[in-house]
Amino acid sequence: MDELSNWYVRLSKQRFWGKEWTGDKKAAYETLYTVLVTLSKIAAPYIPFMTESMYRNLVAANVPGAPESVHLCDFPGYDESLIDADLEAQMEEVMAAVQLGRACRSTANIKVRQALSTLYVKGATLSDECAGLIKSELNVEEVKFISDARAFTTYQIKPQMRTLGPRYGKLLGKIGAHLKEVDGNEFVDAFDRGETVKFDIDGATVELSRDDCLISPAQKPGFVAESERDMTVVIDTNLTPELIEKGFVREVISKLQTMRKEAGFDVVDRISVTYATTDTLAPVIAKSADAIADAVLATSITAAPAPASAYAKSWNINGEKAELSVEKNG
Repeated sequence: MDELSNWYVRLSKQRFWGKEWTGDKKAAYETLYTVLVTLSKIAAPYIPFMTESMYRNLVAANVPGAPESVHLCDFPGYDESLIDADLEAQMEEVMAAVQLGRACRSTANIKVRQALSTLYVKGATLSDECAGLIKSELNVEEVKFISDARAFTTYQIKPQMRTLGPRYGKLLGKIGAHLKEVDGNEFVDAFDRGETVKFDIDGATVELSRDDCLISPAQKPGFVAESERDMTVVIDTNLTPELIEKGFVREVISKLQTMRKEAGFDVVDRISVTYATTDTLAPVIAKSADAIADAVLATSITAAPAPASAYAKSWNINGEKAELSVEKNG
């Protein structure tokens, strides 16, 4: 149920809301209907009353000749020929990449509504369609699949006082300073090969093994990485003016969607929008008015004071003050 509501339904909203009864829209509804009816039958022995209500709404009230109760139905079987193991495996990797990408954004303190340029994925190779889902979910311009994440990640190396103190004493401070400047990847690679690392400090040769070092993953400036099992995901956190602009647009859409709900509008109601804001945000809204209108089902987006009959609200949108209003058409 969690995957159905928080993954399939959420990702299919645009398919459900399409204006025309296209094949894609029909397929989305038929898939959801089939899953809900089947789940009501599977879960009937465990949650009898809820599933009965679901079944009566979905089947008994709409399908002539169908059993009047879910408890009079046969327990559902399955068609093994319809199982697509490759697609399921790819979707599991998509969900894993999205989860790690969200963790990257959380670490970087960057909201999902702020567009980013690139997301790198190590440990998976997915179809263009699956990559598109990752782009949409994480609001990135491009997804690249890589075989090595070393260009974006490194390691912080610190001296282990317990082992190095008795051996190098007064040199510990300089050893620590030297380790701050080294390539952490090269050190860890050497340790992984079973080797030690040698360097000179004040004419003395220092030799370190893995046990002589405190090793922790570190991020290179402008990138944040998260790993789990065999997958590593890296986001490029560098923001261009174009990306900042897209972040503003997503925030405006989010605020208008919130206002639709607060005003009690139905999800299919068409609305009119007005805005009054700063010299920074106003041209962004004007430039992206069509995209905003499409997302919030608006027939017009106008730079003007809020009408007395509209639902209006003041917002702070990424540091820019704005007054938005929404009014149902008709």
